[in-house]
Amino acid sequence: MVYLLIILGAIVRITGSGMGCGEHWPLCNGKLLPPLDLPTLIEYTHRLVAASVSILVLALATYARWLREGAGSRQQDSSNGPIAVSSHRPTVRPSVAPYVALGLLALQVALGAVTVKLELPPWTVILHLGTAMLLLATLIVAARGSLAAPPSRAGLVALILGFVTVLFGALTANLGAASACLGFPLCNGQLVPDGNYLQHIHWTHRLLAYTLFGYSVWWAVRTRQRGAWGVVALVTLQVAVAAAMVLLALPPPGPLQAAHVAVGAAVWAGLVLAVL
Repeated sequence: MVYLLIILGAIVRITGSGMGCGEHWPLCNGKLLPPLDLPTLIEYTHRLVAASVSILVLALATYARWLREGAGSRQQDSSNGPIAVSSHRPTVRPSVAPYVALGLLALQVALGAVTVKLELPPWTVILHLGTAMLLLATLIVAARGSLAAPPSRAGLVALILGFVTVLFGALTANLGAASACLGFPLCNGQLVPDGNYLQHIHWTHRLLAYTLFGYSVWWAVRTRQRGAWGVVALVTLQVAVAAAMVLLALPPPGPLQAAHVAVGAAVWAGLVLAVL
């Protein structure tokens, strides 16, 4: 659901529907059920999915609390004698990931409200996406369970590099720098573009993506881990989608722009799984 929410958020941005509900929050155009033209429908659907995610994350944290209390009561029972057979709570002690997810959700809701109230300034949109990626990662950790061993340093470097690349991608899109560099793989035929700051932002995002690809290949060869090779495949697909966007010069909104965000989120999720 969080992955779907990230894609819907990208569709909201690509189609220019961020103000589809006006400046009203949490209502849409001042109503619980507003008239649904296309921009309003897209933004309203995004909000409904966000509300569903909120309910699910809250339920997850509540369930984790229930499991933790059950584990604590068993420790107390075991110190006083045999554990009662009639108890039905699992003895698994959950991680803190569900509680971290709940905190990130609260931050994400606040950022969403601020983004709407301030009429979509780029910095809030970027923070909104970054928090969504952290929420996705935290939920993957909660679903994956306890680690057999601590994450490797090489894996953590890949994770940090992937996160920074995602944030620079959001910066490139929201500042209107997506078309600042023409041609591929160079920027306007130059290794070091001599244009304005938008070209430098776009080129930095590309260099980060190239670095992530090279590092992922090295990481996969070094560890021979299937998850790392999966990351290599996803990064390759992401670079191919980005190249098609640049070479075809397709104006937004379009499926390639949405696919770029979808594959980018998949790269991030694949990195988290591989590191775990």
